[in-house]
Amino acid sequence: MYKGIIFDMDGVLADSEGYYASRREEYLDLIGYRRQENTDFTGSNEKALWETMVPDDLELRQELFMGYRAYRRFHPVPYRELMDPQVGPLFRTLRERGLKIGIASSSAPKAIAALVQAAEVETLVDCRISGEECSAHKPAPEIYLRTLEVLGLSADEALAVEDSPTGILSAKRAGLTVLALRPRHGESLDQSKADVVICQLMDVLHYL
Repeated sequence: MYKGIIFDMDGVLADSEGYYASRREEYLDLIGYRRQENTDFTGSNEKALWETMVPDDLELRQELFMGYRAYRRFHPVPYRELMDPQVGPLFRTLRERGLKIGIASSSAPKAIAALVQAAEVETLVDCRISGEECSAHKPAPEIYLRTLEVLGLSADEALAVEDSPTGILSAKRAGLTVLALRPRHGESLDQSKADVVICQLMDVLHYL
């Protein structure tokens, strides 16, 4: 019997991956930088993302990244618009059933806090762990192992809800059963390593 659920954030609780990608491209267009690759960064972390986009020039990479951080402050993520409307009802149902709720996201702590506030579920979330607080990013299992530790659960007592191949592998390496949320817009994501693919967040309730 499961005692807790751990959720990824971007692409699971909020339809935010597309916004991140558009915001990055708008910034790069603004400064006139043309990247050579066309990588899908779904589920990636910021360090790996910028290393891929600016691979051979550390000084330029740092300059662009710092510029993007400033640009980002003036273009905050509209979490209320991007939030999956099922988050609130699902979290309340999970709490009523006595389950613990964790969030394990590669995003920054401030971003996780903003999403939780926008969803009005601050009192329902027991644990929030950011990849920036870990020594190794997804697909390493550290973020899930730390979340389990804070929740006081073993891997066989919790489910993980992910979307990206990177996140799914991270949760599997931590020993968790993984539910993969099918991409909302038909994006091509390899979710074959998940135990189950679900079509909407409320489907989580069928596997408790």
